[in-house]
Amino acid sequence: MLVAAAVCPCPPLLVPEVAAGAAPELDELRAACQDAVGVLAASRPERLVVIGPAQRPSRGVFPPGAAGSFRPFGVAVDVTLGTRTEDAPAEEDVPPLPSSLAVAAWLLRGWSAAPVEGLGVGEQLEPERCAAAGRAVAGSAERVAMLVMGDGSACRSIKAPGYLDERAEPFDAGVAAALAGADIRALAALDPELAQALQVAGRAPWQVLAGAAEDAHLTGELLHDIAPYGVGYFVAAWT
Repeated sequence: MLVAAAVCPCPPLLVPEVAAGAAPELDELRAACQDAVGVLAASRPERLVVIGPAQRPSRGVFPPGAAGSFRPFGVAVDVTLGTRTEDAPAEEDVPPLPSSLAVAAWLLRGWSAAPVEGLGVGEQLEPERCAAAGRAVAGSAERVAMLVMGDGSACRSIKAPGYLDERAEPFDAGVAAALAGADIRALAALDPELAQALQVAGRAPWQVLAGAAEDAHLTGELLHDIAPYGVGYFVAAWT
């Protein structure tokens, strides 16, 4: 059963070495993410599952200790998803973490509260399949926590990656309200086509969370909501 969840954005800029001179601009966002991760540790989970958007061939399950790197972004920063267990596949048999899960691994550095497993979900995954994946995660142990990575729309300003789209701000406001209220129906109802048009990276992971939380009766708190580069970033904690 799902006992707690944290929602964080997944831009590589969260890693200060990647952000370089712009790093201080996201200090409050990083602090909110760490607060959300602290909520997960306090829930005393038996298992932590990290969910994040991924494209082929990186989507799928990533075992404890799976490795990722920010070297593609020009910095020599390597990460692992928790600690490798004895029954984990050989390192050479595990693909590198997609960037969303690498950011999660960076947020989880020093984590020791429970074994960590990653799940990369295709950004085009249908809502029904997202919900089914979430239910499977929630049923995998008596006390499951989730760290859900994903960004909002990328169309909040003329300098945003997707340029300005008047639909972006209302979409993000709806997501923020759903995360604040742990409103699983609102998350489950997010329109995949509109999300794709607005370049939303979090739609599928959020809908996995909605499926996982169906019988959990969690309450939510929105810890942070900003769009510094025309991209919506949310941090929330569900307990």
